[in-house]
Amino acid sequence: MSKLGRELKAQGIDVIDLSIGEPDFDTPAYIREAAKKAIDDGYTHYTPVAGYLDVRQAVVHKLKRDNGLTYTPEQIVVSTGAKQCLANVVLSVVNPGDDVLIPTPYWVSYSEQVILAEGNPVFIPGTLENNYKITPEQLEAAITPKSKLFMFSSPCNPSGAVYSKEELAGLAAVFAKHPQIYIISDEIYEYINYEGKHESIAQFGDLINRTIVINGLSKGFAMTGWRLGYLAAPLHIAKACDNIQSQFTSATCSITQRAAITALMGDLTTVDEMVAEFKKRRAFVNKALNEIPGLKVNNPEGAFYMLPDVSVYFNKSYEDIHIKNADDLSMYLLNKAHVSVVTGSAFEQHECIRLSYANSMEKLEKGIERIKTWLAKLQ
Repeated sequence: MSKLGRELKAQGIDVIDLSIGEPDFDTPAYIREAAKKAIDDGYTHYTPVAGYLDVRQAVVHKLKRDNGLTYTPEQIVVSTGAKQCLANVVLSVVNPGDDVLIPTPYWVSYSEQVILAEGNPVFIPGTLENNYKITPEQLEAAITPKSKLFMFSSPCNPSGAVYSKEELAGLAAVFAKHPQIYIISDEIYEYINYEGKHESIAQFGDLINRTIVINGLSKGFAMTGWRLGYLAAPLHIAKACDNIQSQFTSATCSITQRAAITALMGDLTTVDEMVAEFKKRRAFVNKALNEIPGLKVNNPEGAFYMLPDVSVYFNKSYEDIHIKNADDLSMYLLNKAHVSVVTGSAFEQHECIRLSYANSMEKLEKGIERIKTWLAKLQ
């Protein structure tokens, strides 16, 4: 949808992009300065595959400071974005025919990476009524002897759902009965949390011994283009990921790694300022969407997305355009309202569309008004 929106913009059409999943803030100046210094200091050569030792030590420090999790640098692998971390783990853990449990809605690459590893994605449906989170009972019912891995994100892309400590404890109690299952805990939106302290499922019992925590700099530090993610894992998983990465990309950018130390070791003042702005936007978008007739709107507790149920507009038409599903509605809004959103079918949530509020308040106001206007034309 971002690509189609750019094509329309190239034709001179004013398209408001509510599809893209990146902060609309620049990387903080103190991190940019650290990168400039790294260039001047000559950090322009290959690095160890898993990242510089002091970068991995900074990750260890961050995980202890923010999450109360204890790791060694040997358990950390730094990669070219959190997406590569996820791929490394899936390729390390999943064998052909293994089942991988994925709560829905989920980030689009999860299932594709499982298929690449010749595993079987098994979806566990989260519902709007439960703010797109699954229950321990659902998890227990989905587990079979073929279950090898569980992948989820909190805060979640695309729903903004955040699992509380109590909710994670309920899932952890189920995993305690099934020691064969590894867990990928994607925590890339950790800092964009509006409800309080972020909680990691790795904190419960001995789950740290089979949980792989995925994180990175892109969302919390507005460093999407810098491409740095990291994973913290049991040592044998970390070694396997190091081996796989050595055959695909080797290490990520040396300059980015030096800047990462500054980001990970510094205070979170600029992060807090960014999150405060996102919180204001969330309040506006939530209120505005709730005023559109027929929409069912979730209350995201983190990230910067809304996932409204738009199924009330299915089987409606405008002129010769007939809306059968969320795909059709997304294209209708792009071509008529000139607002770019993402169809929920991309996330296994077929009644929904995803809107990102990582955009200015001015554009959000204009974009939501356009959506409201063009939805009203559907009869």
